[in-house]
Amino acid sequence: MPGIRVLGENHEQILTSDALEFVAKLHRAHAARRDELIARRRQRGTLDFLPETADVRAGDWQVAEAPEPLRDRRVEITGPTERKMAINALNSGAKVWLADLEDANTPHWDNVIQGQVNLYDAARETIEYTSPEGKHYALKGGPYPTVVVRPRGWHLDERHLEIDGKPAVGALVDFGLHFFHNASLGRPYYYLPKMEHHLEARLWNDVFTLAQQELGVPHGTIRATVLIETIPAAFQMDEILHELRDHASGLNAGRWDYLFSIIKYFRDAGADFVLPDRNSVTMTAPFMRAYTELLVQTCHKRGAFAMGGMAAFIPNRRDPEVTENALKKVREDKSREAGDGFDGSWVAHPDLVPVCREIFDGVLGDRPNQLGKQRPEVSVTAADLLNIKALGGKATRAGVESAVDVGVRYLVSWLSGNGAAAIHNLMEDAATAEISRSQLWQWINNKVVLEDGTQVTAELVRDVLARTRAELSGPHADVAAELFEQVTLSDDFVDFLTLPAYERI
Repeated sequence: MPGIRVLGENHEQILTSDALEFVAKLHRAHAARRDELIARRRQRGTLDFLPETADVRAGDWQVAEAPEPLRDRRVEITGPTERKMAINALNSGAKVWLADLEDANTPHWDNVIQGQVNLYDAARETIEYTSPEGKHYALKGGPYPTVVVRPRGWHLDERHLEIDGKPAVGALVDFGLHFFHNASLGRPYYYLPKMEHHLEARLWNDVFTLAQQELGVPHGTIRATVLIETIPAAFQMDEILHELRDHASGLNAGRWDYLFSIIKYFRDAGADFVLPDRNSVTMTAPFMRAYTELLVQTCHKRGAFAMGGMAAFIPNRRDPEVTENALKKVREDKSREAGDGFDGSWVAHPDLVPVCREIFDGVLGDRPNQLGKQRPEVSVTAADLLNIKALGGKATRAGVESAVDVGVRYLVSWLSGNGAAAIHNLMEDAATAEISRSQLWQWINNKVVLEDGTQVTAELVRDVLARTRAELSGPHADVAAELFEQVTLSDDFVDFLTLPAYERI
C-alpha cells in the first residue's frame, strides 16, 4: 500500500488493507492540524473564560439526544483491554465498560493490536480466554455493559505504523481501527482524553464526520464523552460540548489527570499554586468542588451527562480491613457525586460495581439519569477554579517518599506492559506517575520546605530514589528508576512522561 508501512508484527484480522487505508485517510486529512494544536499547547498564559466564545456560553443550545444505550450510566467500570480483564468487565454488571486504550494501557505494539482483537470479539460477544493455569473465562449471558472506548490522547504517536514517512497519530490508529471494524454493529461510542482547547474537540468532530462519511454511517451515530482532565479545558466546557454537539454524550471529571494538569500548568507560578501531598488533595478542596459543580451545571444545561471520577480504592479479598476501608471511602465518594447531580461514576474493580450502583440507585430510583437537576444556584468564577492557595496543607517527607515509591513502581509496571497497576491498595494508571514526578519537580523548583524543616532538593529526591530502587527487583527496575529521575529532575519539564517512556519499550 503506497505510503503505509507496518513496522511491528502484522495481524491479518485487524490490519487489513482496507482498515489501514481508512486509518491513513484519517491521518492525511487531520495530522497536520493535530501538530498545530499540540504546538499551541506550549503557550501558557492567564487562564480565564474566553471572551471570543461568550456567545456560545450564553447561547440556548443542547447536544443531540442520547441514544438508548447511553441514557443510563449510573455505574461504569474502567480498565485495560487485556482479554481476561475485558471479560471480567463485561460480566461485572456495570452499565458501561470504559475500554481503555490510553492511560490504563501501555502502547506496546502487541497491546495495541491485541486490544483491538479483544474489542472486536467483545462487540460480537465471542470473547473467551483460558489462562496458562487452565482457568477458563467466558461471557455469562448478559446483559452486558455498553462499551465505550478510550483512544490515546492527541499528543501520542504510533511508531509501529508509518504513513507517508511519519509515525501515525496514536489517537487516529486507536479510533480508526476500532471504528472501521465495529461501526457496522452499532454503538460506536468513545471517551476522549487530555484535550486542552475546544479547537481540539473541533478536530475530533471533523474526524468523526469524515469517518462516518467514508463508511456510510449516518452522521451523529458516533457519541463521545470528553474527559475534563486539564485545567485549560475546565474553562471551555461549554465550548467543547458545542464543537461536538452532534456527537457529544457528556463530560467526565478526570480528577487525577486534572491535578497533574494544574501542577504542570502552574509548575513555576509561585507559592500560591504549590500543592501539598497528593493524598491530602481531596474532592472537597475548594478548587476541586468548583470544577465538579461547574461540570454538572454545564452538562445538564446542555442535555449532556455528567460522569463522576475514578474511585481508585480497591478491595482485597484476603484482607477484610483493607476491603472495609476501601468500601467506606468509595461510598463517601459516590454519595457526594450522586448528591451533586452526577449521572453516574467510575469504579476500577468489579467488586465495587454493586457499591456504586446502590448509591446511585438510591438517588435515581426509576430515573435513568439526573439531567433534570440543573444546579442553577452554582456560580463558579475563574478565581474559584484557580484558588489553589485556599487548600492549605503542607508537603511532608512521607509525601516525598510516597511520590518516589509509587511513581517508580508504576513505571516498572508500565514498562513491563501493564498500564493498570494495583499499588498499595489503589488502582493506579499513568496519571499516578505524572502527579508524582510533576509534584516533586514543582517542590524542588519552588524551594518547598517540608513539615520537618527540610528543603526539597534534587539531592533529597535522589537519596529517596536510591533507597526505593534498592527495594525493587526485576528487569525493568533500573530503567524505571532512571526514567523517573530524568522526568523529575530535568531542568526542562517534560509534558508527558509517556513520551520518553515510549522510547524505552
